[in-house]
Amino acid sequence: MTNPEVPDPVVRTAAGSVRGRAEDGLTVFRGIPFAEPPVGEARFAAPRPARPRAGIREAYAFGPPPPQDMGVAGPPGALPEGDDWLTVNIWTPAPDPAARRPVMVWIYGGAYKLGHSGSPGYDARRIAEDGDLVVVTLNYRVGMEGFAHIEGAPANRGLLDQVAALEWVRDNIAAFGGDPDLVTVFGESAGAGSVASLLAMPRAAGLFHRAIAQSVPGTFFSDALARDVGTVLAAELGLRPTVADLAAVDPAELVKAGQTLAPRMPQYVDRWGQAAPTVTPYSPVVDGDVLPVTPWQALASGASRDVDLIVGHNRDENRLFTAMAGKLGQIGDERASKALRLYAPGGEAAYRAAYPDASANDLYERVQTDWLFAMPSLHLAEAHLAGGGRSHVYELTWSAPGSGGALGACHALDVPLLFGTFQADLGLLLFEGAAPSAEALALASRFRSSWTSFARTGDPGWPAYDTERRLVQVLDAEPVVTPYPEEASRRLWEGYEFAALPLLG
Repeated sequence: MTNPEVPDPVVRTAAGSVRGRAEDGLTVFRGIPFAEPPVGEARFAAPRPARPRAGIREAYAFGPPPPQDMGVAGPPGALPEGDDWLTVNIWTPAPDPAARRPVMVWIYGGAYKLGHSGSPGYDARRIAEDGDLVVVTLNYRVGMEGFAHIEGAPANRGLLDQVAALEWVRDNIAAFGGDPDLVTVFGESAGAGSVASLLAMPRAAGLFHRAIAQSVPGTFFSDALARDVGTVLAAELGLRPTVADLAAVDPAELVKAGQTLAPRMPQYVDRWGQAAPTVTPYSPVVDGDVLPVTPWQALASGASRDVDLIVGHNRDENRLFTAMAGKLGQIGDERASKALRLYAPGGEAAYRAAYPDASANDLYERVQTDWLFAMPSLHLAEAHLAGGGRSHVYELTWSAPGSGGALGACHALDVPLLFGTFQADLGLLLFEGAAPSAEALALASRFRSSWTSFARTGDPGWPAYDTERRLVQVLDAEPVVTPYPEEASRRLWEGYEFAALPLLG
């Protein structure tokens, strides 16, 4: 709620002055461009700094989302339109340059094909209030605009957008009351994959000082796989995967190409292997330049060893996807065996031996949770430790109340808990629109307290992970610190390398 008695504050940035609004004890700025619109001659190019503007820009409304399938983000009519896709939003207790509060920069998830910082689920006011710090959210290009391999364009354009936003934070955040020398990046799912990528990217070095990665996906594409997927995507439009062919194509048509291909990806399993059943044709590309090596390789070699890390996952990650497919609890033995053969590092027999009492449905859930999120997250912590860094590990085991608790501690449950946005976006599914219980509110407060304490001091309130005790924070109705609970899976995946996914043929 705005306060009519408080004048709207004006802050000067490198590209000109912006006017925010006083809302509920905070000052909020929305839709500030950190880069020029990536259209016209700039289509598929690396982001270019926002040009200076005369006068005062009203920073009252979120910028338009990058082109994408908006199916899960609300009706198109409710969203701003335009090509100023690359913007930041800021929640600050006070835009006082002398305050130098810690800064947290949020990177949204969405399978590298969805998401925008104006989603109601990413309203950051509770984090800024509870932590007495500055929160920044940002837009980055997704889908073909941001991640498809296109000849003549840099790889990982979405990641380059994130770097550009962090450079904007470095150069401007002090005027909003933030400390550019105390920046924490945090993100979930594809946002966590982005955080992991930033830890490995030379271009991002020095732009942040702590990192939080919630449910890191293990899917990174090799250059060869990215090229092949890009060729198939462009072929959906009858074109070649080149800037010359694609630069004049309406962004909405590129979105449709991805939508058309996604459900048919399993047909390419002989060529794309483990990437095919994910039904998302986009991931960061280990191209040797923007992303020289995988995050696990980079951290194990000491990259970002001075950046403290929180990394973790939810116990039942994959259950969200089976629920959304209408298959919750209905996976039979044939489908489970197929998943085990494709993903289990020791083969199907190893998982069945490790989990002798598990049903086919449970084995299917377990191996996909392990492959896609749980083990990549744990291995990132161990790689960081091996490279001389410090990691704090967590697992969320509290069950979402939606669907009578059948969703368990599924993927993305941590987002409405962290932001306190129980009745927005996926929170509507996970909490079924009901008011959160006292238990949920207490856990949400614990999330924010740990995350903001880490951003301020580097200590989230539980011990750093090591390979002897393996202590992690288990987040539940009664949070406890205990040895990593998924020991059977940890042993199955011990020594496994999360390499860039190859092109098989």
